[in-house]
Amino acid sequence: MRTHESEEMYLETILLMKRTRSIVRSVDVVEELDYAKSSVSRAVNLLEKKGYVTIDRIDGNIEFTEEGRKKAESIYDRHKVLTEALMKIGADKELAEDNACRIEHVISDDLFRIIEKFAKADK
Repeated sequence: MRTHESEEMYLETILLMKRTRSIVRSVDVVEELDYAKSSVSRAVNLLEKKGYVTIDRIDGNIEFTEEGRKKAESIYDRHKVLTEALMKIGADKELAEDNACRIEHVISDDLFRIIEKFAKADK
């Protein structure tokens, strides 16, 4: 079973924010997720220690390392595939999105590959 749901949520959130903003800081993540500033600060610092992000000490901008970007994109790809599969079995977009967001962090790689095959069938 996959672990580090919180870590993955932060990586995915930063990735999506980077698509619409040139600078993403911890305070922006606080606003996006509506989490406590201390929780986000701790999480972003842990992401930095793990080598997933760098933090500019002058403006606070969070940037992905190559490894961090790959991990974040992989998480988001899971989200998109799971959303697609859930919609394919009848869920509306909002319901599918909400549940894909939770499932993407706990689903095994083996089951994900099965769902991915299902989601891509008949395309």
